[in-house]
Amino acid sequence: MSCGIPDAYTRTSSLVLRLREHLNLDILKKSHLVEISSTRRSPRIRLQVPVFLRAADVSGSEFIELTKTLNISSTGACITSTHILRPDQIVHMTIPAPAAASSSLVPSETPPIVAKVLRQESAGQMRLFGLEFLRPLE
Repeated sequence: MSCGIPDAYTRTSSLVLRLREHLNLDILKKSHLVEISSTRRSPRIRLQVPVFLRAADVSGSEFIELTKTLNISSTGACITSTHILRPDQIVHMTIPAPAAASSSLVPSETPPIVAKVLRQESAGQMRLFGLEFLRPLE
């Protein structure tokens, strides 16, 4: 029975989505937009965080780039980069800390987050990379 919503049908009095490989839902959780997918181990939060990305590009040249996350979870992140990275490549991310004069309670640097490149997409001259953290964030 049709209900006017693509990929859905009415079953008794309930709306049921047809089986799909990937189902993405956006929900509001604690005032943050969180994206949940049936294939994700933890929810992603759409949050732009500045990070230093340290890696080697496809030509083998090492670089450090100030970039940002587009979304992040305890097990991974989506970041932007102008460099080309290889699938399964290991990269290091560090979150910049404020200047030491701003607060004595803030450490001068954060420990690096080690991640593996899972996927890449292009968005104009910018590239988007899906990363999986080797150790989940706590």
